Amino acid sequence: MPQPDATTARVGARSLQRRQVLRGKQIMSGSNLTPGKRLSARWRMAQALVRFHRDESGAMIYLALVVLMIMLFVGGTAVDLMRYEAERTRIMATADSAALAAASMRQVATPEDVVHNWFEAKNLSHALTGVQQDIGLNYRDVEVRTRAVSRNLFMHLLGVDELRSTHVGRAEERRTNVEIVLVLDLSGSMDSNLKLTRLKSAAIEFVENMLGEDQGDKVSVSVVPYNGQVFVGSTLMAQYNITDRHSQSYCVDLPGTAYSRLALSPATPMPQHANADTYNSSDTSNSWSRTNMAPGTTNIWCPNVPANTIRVLSNDIPRLRQQINALQAVGATSIDAGLRWGAAMLDPSTRPVVSNLIRQGHVPEAFEGRPSEYNDRETLKVLVLMTDGEHWPNEHVQDGYRSGPSPIYRHTDGNYSIYHDRPRETLKYYVPHKSAWYAHRWAGESCTSSNRCTATVPGGAGTPLNWADVWQQLRVQWVANQLYRRPLGITLDAATARLRNREGTVIGSGPHGVALMDNRLNTLCSLLKAQNVAVFGIAFEAPAGGANVIRNCVSPGRFYDVRGLDLREAFRSIRAQTQTLRLTQ
Repeated sequence: MPQPDATTARVGARSLQRRQVLRGKQIMSGSNLTPGKRLSARWRMAQALVRFHRDESGAMIYLALVVLMIMLFVGGTAVDLMRYEAERTRIMATADSAALAAASMRQVATPEDVVHNWFEAKNLSHALTGVQQDIGLNYRDVEVRTRAVSRNLFMHLLGVDELRSTHVGRAEERRTNVEIVLVLDLSGSMDSNLKLTRLKSAAIEFVENMLGEDQGDKVSVSVVPYNGQVFVGSTLMAQYNITDRHSQSYCVDLPGTAYSRLALSPATPMPQHANADTYNSSDTSNSWSRTNMAPGTTNIWCPNVPANTIRVLSNDIPRLRQQINALQAVGATSIDAGLRWGAAMLDPSTRPVVSNLIRQGHVPEAFEGRPSEYNDRETLKVLVLMTDGEHWPNEHVQDGYRSGPSPIYRHTDGNYSIYHDRPRETLKYYVPHKSAWYAHRWAGESCTSSNRCTATVPGGAGTPLNWADVWQQLRVQWVANQLYRRPLGITLDAATARLRNREGTVIGSGPHGVALMDNRLNTLCSLLKAQNVAVFGIAFEAPAGGANVIRNCVSPGRFYDVRGLDLREAFRSIRAQTQTLRLTQ
């Protein structure tokens, strides 16, 4: 009989063991066993543990639970971090965009309003903690402060309830160059009611604030005082093609074409204003008179007041303060002439003039290349036009009577004679104090002891005068009446018009017939505004005529009709408007 192998033996043994255990269970559960013969509870527990130990099913559940918990914590943390980062990024982007918009010098609204509007539009008002601004004449710096807070969905299980961060968005826009011109009325009426004192105070404060905000020679200020004329000054006048020169005063009779364009070329021939008394009257009777023969000392169209000279492109606060404090009120009112020279201080055609003045030490080197082009986006041009009156008909000596030889002679006895070319007459010299014609100029008289006098022969002491000498000694109206009207038999108006040009009509205290001057002013204003020059106008206790021409000159919102101390507030408002100016270049 063959022997069983080892495997068969093991299987048989296990089968026998199971039958014995089963039989044991039946015996223990049998009703015929007594309590003492039953197995104890401890033994049964031991058998249960043995079975549990030997059973390997479900052993990975615990590991899976641990790994699942770890994954939940890691994934939840990632979700919280992603939510936080998305919120932080959105707030940062909004802060940066809002800062850029608020810092734009084209922006009309205040930086605070711009920033708040941006955050409200993005539904992020809760994240905005503050807005700081630094606004100057030629720059705007805005800082936006924010705080991002994200409530955690999962990380709070680890004790981290929220994630926080702060962000500062900052933007700056800066205009490199700012060119300012103050065109100030210094007519005689400014010397009343403390008007000149208040103008000086307001203008000085304006200049100090504007230049005090300048960072690095970027802001230039020109001052153009005007009355019946503009005192250009010898230094600036030397840069232009001036005819009929003299040294008594330094004004220019601008040609009419100068008011039809902004450029005032240094090459354009322009006559120097004759230093003549064209306004004050004399005896107008048709007989000899010395009454009011000499020029008056007031109501001169170009008073020789160096303090009222044009100041070209300066940033020297002490010097500007000194000049403004020294301004003197005298003369009539030619707003158009003041604006004409003010516009020249902003026009690129003046650049060669500025370059020459820099080389001569009259203008800072930092202003080389100014005035800038009108379309230069890095330059802001501002002009302030101020008056307390209205146009008064401008007067100047006619061409041919400003300079050069005249037909008038003066003897040492103080008497005059004039030569008139009368083709059919042999007596061509008229002597007004004799009311007679002579064959030669007046050269004095020889008197006998019987007090009988005869005219001295030609070639005596009668001195020929040039026109500049004539106007230093005589009034225009006296010359017109005594040396032209009486000998030629013409009307006084015709004789006066021969020597003097008046742009308008004087009618009592006004209004005056000054349509030509008003139209020239309007033309210049339109040209300036077309080039995006910011023109501000101030009517300071001005009559209706003056206020209207200034109002028509400027854009809406840039006109100030003020009285008394309100002048200072007008300049302050102009400064504020300049700082928040919307540029459309």
